[in-house]
Formats: sequence, structure tokens, C-alpha cells
Amino acid sequence: MGAALVLPSCRRRRRQFSGYAFVANQESQAIAAVDLALFAVTRYIRLEGAPTAIVADPPRQTVYALTPANGLVHEVRADRLALGRTLPVARSAVTMRLSPDGQRIYVLCRDPRRFVSIALKNFRVEWFADLDGDPFDFDVAQTGSHAAVSYGKTGAIQLIDLSTRRAAPLQTVTSEAGSLRFVGDRKKLENLLVADLSGQMLQALQVPSGRLITKLSLGVRPEHFCFNADGGQVFITGTGMDAVVIVYPYYTPQIGETVLAGRSPGAMAASPTMLFIANSQSGDISIFNIESRRMLGVAPAGTNPSFITITPDNEYALVLNQDSGDMAVLWIPAMTRHNGRISPLFNMIPVGSKPVAAAVLPM
Repeated sequence: MGAALVLPSCRRRRRQFSGYAFVANQESQAIAAVDLALFAVTRYIRLEGAPTAIVADPPRQTVYALTPANGLVHEVRADRLALGRTLPVARSAVTMRLSPDGQRIYVLCRDPRRFVSIALKNFRVEWFADLDGDPFDFDVAQTGSHAAVSYGKTGAIQLIDLSTRRAAPLQTVTSEAGSLRFVGDRKKLENLLVADLSGQMLQALQVPSGRLITKLSLGVRPEHFCFNADGGQVFITGTGMDAVVIVYPYYTPQIGETVLAGRSPGAMAASPTMLFIANSQSGDISIFNIESRRMLGVAPAGTNPSFITITPDNEYALVLNQDSGDMAVLWIPAMTRHNGRISPLFNMIPVGSKPVAAAVLPM
């Protein structure tokens, strides 16, 4: 796979990023605000509940955290590094996403079974649609036209028309429907990718008709998805093989190749040129060059790396380690310089107990 990554000689001055990484610590029931210029936690912001999802809203200089067990959405003000308003949306929830236009948050709720839209201009629930089962995951099309919900072991999915605010009838597509992702851009919606967990397959459906376009046998259980910068490639990992499956998703999706990627590859994140893959068992990060199609090597991370995000300037990859409670920082430019020598800047920042998600907010 390549040699382990080593510390750089610091010949090139690293660029400071003016902003924060807000880290959701599930067991600490808090958000850690990490100053990315200083690489240090500036403040811990306590929440009522255990956060598992967090999204950034740069125009409002705000982040929002979801505590699913009590169905609360928490507003965190970046200018004060303090908790703002808290909005109850359900008795319990699953996850949330920011809308493509950044004007609302969509929350997938378990009790009651609802798809909820929160308007960020006044931080209030503006509408909801009742669901027909216990939801597993959801996604929102970049066009803003539809959302799609999967229902796990029932094998069903459901489309929601966001303009009419109505849910279509359930459509059973497999025996276990996992994560799903829309493929397309803001101008044209093309299809919907659905993880077939029981069959280790990927299904592509036409939207809004729901017509099956194709099924792809992956060789892995499709548990983690990551798109490259232009959406023309989707990387898939999961149990079944220590590899990343690369799929070309547009029009009639097809498998490009399968690349070995370390021990138990899971969560991923992509910069314009690099794919970072968390290996939970070995506690390191595999680094794949998207352009050359080569695995460059591995970087040490921590115990049970399970979430990766890239800073908006594509300078740093931030890796959350659930069991060791810290964040590893990899310096991306160092991986492409020094005459091909792989040597990223590496920092370890203690952030809290069981960090599970992060959102980066420029200041």
C-alpha cells in the first residue's frame, strides 16, 4: 500500500485557517470549538442531550447540532462561542441536513415519524410531512426538488416533493434499504442511489418515477458514501472487503474499479485531489490520489477513527477518533509536495468524549 506517513521537516510555512471546527462529542454532551489557527480547543459548549449531527451555516455564522434522543436542534453562535436558541422538533430524531440553498434544515424524526423543515431565518418549524414507517436515512436533491427517505429492514424508500410538501407512496426496492444519495446538480436531477445492504448492491432509480435503472454488485456492504468534488465519482466502503469501490454514478451508473484500502475502511472525505479513508481497526488513514488512481500511503490517526472532514480551503483533513477522544489534523499540501515524498503535518488535539461529527466554519 505504501509507507507510513511521517512528520514533515516544516520547510513550507503552513497556511493558517481563520475559523473553527465545531466537534460534536456524544458522551460529553457538548460541542468543542477548536480554533484551527491555534489548533486548540477554545471552549466547550454544553448541550441538553448527546449530539450526533452538526451542520455549519456560514452566512449566519452559526452551527446547528442535533441531539436525537430528545429531538432537539441547538443553535450555537460562532461569534460568541455560546449556545443560542434550542428548538424541539420531535420526541426523538435520526439525523438532519442543511438544504442546498442554506435556508433551512431538514430533520428526519422517529417519534413521531415525520420529515420536518426548519426555516433558519426565524429558527422555527415551517412544515412537516408524515412518514409511513421507522426511517433509517435521508438525502435532499441539489436541485431542491425532492427528498428521499429509506426505511431500513422493510426495504422501502419514499420520495417527498419539497415544493408541494407531500410524500409519495412507499416503494419497496430491496429487503434492506440503507443510505441513499441523489446524483445530479442544481440544474438537472438524474437519479437516486440506494444502498442494498442485504445484497451488497447499489441500486440506481430514476426520479421522480422511481423506475429502476440498474443494480450494481459491489462486493462490500454499502455503508459509507463519499463523492468527489464534481460528483462524477462516488466512493463506497463497508464490511465484506478491505477495499473502496469506485462508482461512476451519472446516467447509467457503473463500477470503475475496486481498490484495497487498509483494515476495515469506513468513513471518508475527499479534497479535489485526495480521498481520505478511515481504517477503524488499524487506527490510521489511507490516502488515495483521485487523479493518479494510486494509493499513496497511510497516516496515523488515533483509536477508532470514524469521521473525516476537509477544511473549505482544502488545506487540512480533520479526523475524529471516537475511542481516544481526539482529532488528528493532516496537512494536505504536504502530501503533494517535497518531490513526491508523503509527509503531512500531523497534530493531535484532545476534543472530548466520543467525538462523532464536526462542522467547519470560516470566520
